[in-house]
Amino acid sequence: MSISAERTDLAGYACTSAQSRGRKHVEEFRDDRPAFERDRDRIIHCAAFRRLEYKTQVFVNHEGDYYRTRLTHSLEVAQIGRAIARRLHLNEELTEALALAHDLGHTPFGHTGEEVLNRLMAGHGGFEHNLQSFRTVDELEERYPEFNGLNLTWELREGIIKHSSPYDAPSEIMAGFMPGIVPSLEAQIINYADEIAYNNHDIDDGLKSGYITLEMLEHVDIWRQASDGIRRKYPAIDTKRLMYQTISALIGLLIVDICATVVANLERYAIVSLDDLRRANRSLVHFSDGITVQNMELKRFLFEHLYRHYKVDKMRVKSEIFITRLFETYIRFPNLLPPKYRARFDRFGLERVVCDYIAGMTDRFALDEYKRLFEPYERG
Repeated sequence: MSISAERTDLAGYACTSAQSRGRKHVEEFRDDRPAFERDRDRIIHCAAFRRLEYKTQVFVNHEGDYYRTRLTHSLEVAQIGRAIARRLHLNEELTEALALAHDLGHTPFGHTGEEVLNRLMAGHGGFEHNLQSFRTVDELEERYPEFNGLNLTWELREGIIKHSSPYDAPSEIMAGFMPGIVPSLEAQIINYADEIAYNNHDIDDGLKSGYITLEMLEHVDIWRQASDGIRRKYPAIDTKRLMYQTISALIGLLIVDICATVVANLERYAIVSLDDLRRANRSLVHFSDGITVQNMELKRFLFEHLYRHYKVDKMRVKSEIFITRLFETYIRFPNLLPPKYRARFDRFGLERVVCDYIAGMTDRFALDEYKRLFEPYERG
């Protein structure tokens, strides 16, 4: 495999194509792209990635064109992840691929959809979106003649399955991915790039919706400090630009803090290679103690004032009704599923196939399907 296109200044603890553990299925490639660049390209071109455009972040797709979706969120995570990876001389292509893949298994209607499907799948393996992302790239995508899934590298698949924790996946899945051992630094980055992205773009969306205000945010330490810095530099700045510049400053502050913390941890535990990282088996990517406290305050603020805003809760209640009725109807009348899904019943069981079908829906498709099934004058 040629790796001529891969950066030559990667740190010893970075993942490289030359050291990859490879793919489940042997393939002959048409070009010499580095392995993780190929992973990224396969993710971008897959159907599940395109569907993220119409999946909820906080606000359901039909509520406005301004608000983030799972797709724009994933792009922002990739941008932040690459910024961190570049500063630490890590593999940017692997980091970007992990960022673009991390939400492929998310349901329609955000975390409400995940919670409802997990409840409905009790006794049938439950539902968790990281595991569904893994299932999507390993089994559900159908693009290649010789195998199901995208046939991604071992490192990419490990990063997906250990996105939140190296322990949470079922043992039969985790068995092939060094159970209980921390993933690569590129994979560890994604959890925090994800958090930085959604905290800050949820502020933007929350302000745009009017559910939160700049005056409310002034009571949050980390926001007030960043905002004061912008005001000192630009005393005459208008409110709209103040919002954007404060968000930008806050993202920059968190990136710098994480990079400084990782560098300190690398020195503290004498990590100079990927093998050193595995042996130390410590998560090295996190905020400093002070920023952790401030970030938690910001998260509590968003939970209380945005995620539990009564208008957001109204959509949450409706979403639960939509998904529950769809699931129960498909279980009772499985012939309503498309033929390619019905063909999977013998392999995966009725409940898991129904779960896969609903998890793959966009907000828009789920709403349209609900109308087709339950509104008397809607055509099927």
